Amino acid sequence: MAMNGRFTPVKGVLKTGRFEIPYRVYESDGPHLICLNGIQQSMAMWQGFVTRFARDYRIILFNFPGQGKGRSVSGPLRPSLDEEVEILSQLMEVTQVNHEVSLCTASWGGIVALAFAARYPHAVKRLLLGSIGTRPNKKMIETIQRGRSLDVKDRAQIADLIIESFGQKLPESVKKKIASQFRNISKENLQSFCDHGLNVISVQKFSDHIDLKKIFVETVIIRGEEDTIVDLDDVMFLSSQIPHCELRVIKNVGHFLHMESEAVFDVYRELLSNTVSTCDEYVQVSSTSL
Repeated sequence: MAMNGRFTPVKGVLKTGRFEIPYRVYESDGPHLICLNGIQQSMAMWQGFVTRFARDYRIILFNFPGQGKGRSVSGPLRPSLDEEVEILSQLMEVTQVNHEVSLCTASWGGIVALAFAARYPHAVKRLLLGSIGTRPNKKMIETIQRGRSLDVKDRAQIADLIIESFGQKLPESVKKKIASQFRNISKENLQSFCDHGLNVISVQKFSDHIDLKKIFVETVIIRGEEDTIVDLDDVMFLSSQIPHCELRVIKNVGHFLHMESEAVFDVYRELLSNTVSTCDEYVQVSSTSL
């Protein structure tokens, strides 16, 4: 529902296992679309999607534990990948998502989406995976190691490190929001963020833990040409391992894609509607027939 140009969601909290998952549903008669955040991002990163697509799509946003008000009520602060897959499954059930749903993801959210599609091959129609890779590159490992050396009490330094390492192309307004986010981040969410960094280094290659050959849905990987923490050769390898996968590389943007340039929304609109784009902001690097 739109009020004064803004869309008002139905809000809820999914209580499943040891987790509490806040979610929002922007109701529409259109196709279903679920957005999965990157690590230490929240539903707020998708507001541009809501503004542009909520009239035509039923959009569902949510926070995993460690994101926003998503939390673990017992056990480890961070869920495992298997637990994140089951959280997504339960969310789809409680929000009555149909099997024509598209998953639109950022960074780590794409890993969860791939694991979900491998486990539940008939549950989704399409995967749009933004800024995803199979392994940490040299820049990411360096950033994680530098972050570990910082005093966690000086949260402004952590925000500065993120912006310096892979958020250089973000608008100043978004950089300020990141700085504010880390100034106000809870101790639990900060610890979850740090734990994830250690997990990234220890796992090394996430594609070894997901049977990519079981993923038969339409898949598009979207990479910013200037992404410093996702290597192009890694993304090309990943796209070659998924049976029906296309790779798009977007010019003039980095890791945060649509948060850096509104022109990226034209690419998403094309991919969601299966129409030919007139947008010249992207180059298609590699594809296999869908």
